[in-house]
Amino acid sequence: MTAEHQVHVKFPGRLVFVGFGSIGQGVLPLILRHVGGLAPDRITIVTADDAGREEAAEYGIRFIKQPLTRDNFKHVLDPLVGRGDFLLNLSVDVSSIALIRYAWEKGALYLDTCIEPWPGGYTDPAIPPSRRSNYALREEALALRKDKTPNLPTAVVTHGANPGLVQHFVKQALLNLAGDTGVDAGNPASREDWARLAMTLGVKVIHIAERDTQIPSVPKQPGEFVNTWSVDGFVSEGSQPAELGWGSHERNFPRDGRRHDFGCGAAIYLMQPGAATRVRTWTPKAGPIHGFLITHGESITMADYYTVKENDQLKYRPTVHYSYHPCDSAVLSVHEFAGRNWHLQERKRILMNEILPGGIDELGVLLAGHGRNAYWYGSQLSVDEARRLAPYNNATSLQVCVAVLSGLVWAIENPNKGLVEPDEMDHRRNLEICMPYLGPVVGEYTDWDPLYERSRLFPEDLDTSDPWQFKNVRVV
Repeated sequence: MTAEHQVHVKFPGRLVFVGFGSIGQGVLPLILRHVGGLAPDRITIVTADDAGREEAAEYGIRFIKQPLTRDNFKHVLDPLVGRGDFLLNLSVDVSSIALIRYAWEKGALYLDTCIEPWPGGYTDPAIPPSRRSNYALREEALALRKDKTPNLPTAVVTHGANPGLVQHFVKQALLNLAGDTGVDAGNPASREDWARLAMTLGVKVIHIAERDTQIPSVPKQPGEFVNTWSVDGFVSEGSQPAELGWGSHERNFPRDGRRHDFGCGAAIYLMQPGAATRVRTWTPKAGPIHGFLITHGESITMADYYTVKENDQLKYRPTVHYSYHPCDSAVLSVHEFAGRNWHLQERKRILMNEILPGGIDELGVLLAGHGRNAYWYGSQLSVDEARRLAPYNNATSLQVCVAVLSGLVWAIENPNKGLVEPDEMDHRRNLEICMPYLGPVVGEYTDWDPLYERSRLFPEDLDTSDPWQFKNVRVV
């Protein structure tokens, strides 16, 4: 650690990584920089393969290659996790619900970047699509709040870049929009305050609008899935049903749309995978783009968080969804994956050192439908700056890793909150920690909307009375 690396919090316990893929490898140096008192001999990595073993050896950290299963996870973790420790779950195919319950039994803090099921939970055709959704996984996690044990250790769920960082971007964007339009935002503190502010501002739509332009030095080859972050993670969420928070302004329900018959009712799903569903959005540098409507937890939690009801009647809710244009190599990989009828390619490659200079990951939130049309707020981090800022990272991974760091710090500072979603956390504290690692963070208004130059070449069935209807946003 150098003088430029601020220690945000001191932690006297032990830290256990479950999973050590690209995000685990990228966040480890950040934790060692910014969490005081955490010596390498109090960190253990438990993971399913050898990825990251050399990095662990470089830092002098214990590395256990042991896939966790329903049957063995307690036996493996029992010697490593106790009261006051931290269980950091960055794995795939390990149940988040099981690990949260375990952490609470042990008196340990917990954080993950998405709610993972045991193997098959995303793709088992015997499970109905509604139950393979992030909506269902979230409802299962929220059911843990029925445990009324006082002062349960904090368990932060779904806190990476998105979900996670983007929820904090949305709150800052709402404050910026209020300031720019002369609306007195006051000092929103509760869920009701924030939802009322979004309604007052007239925000109809929130896109998590992301364009990744990082380019590999070795092009994608046939039979290979290439990505700038976890291939397994992307394939898992891309294979789930496309999901979106369903706004109160919507009047054209999708033909293939379905409502859930349980839970909060804030979101719907489509009867096709997210990796087969495209939507229109906009980012400042890329301009108009077509992105994949990949299911993500923030689509559901934000739609729920910003809901306003009066006498149990829905008065306001924004439509919320991810609009993701990954790096071009990943787009080609998805097309090939889909062409193989959703059977994964034989080879997987995560781009890290073999990325050419110049690409960026432009990750932000587009708040639209209000008086200024649309406002994008987010990070324009380049791979070159990411490499200067932290080892074992590219632009995409660093945006995730610094949000993992901020969520971990927040949990240590707020150790007895029970189950917590990103929307319920202090956005200012999280952004304070994240900002030094996000490159340029900008806000920009645009006149673009989903009707821009439509029907120029062919007639389309559009709802011209409201550009921000999902019917107009979806690419069909």
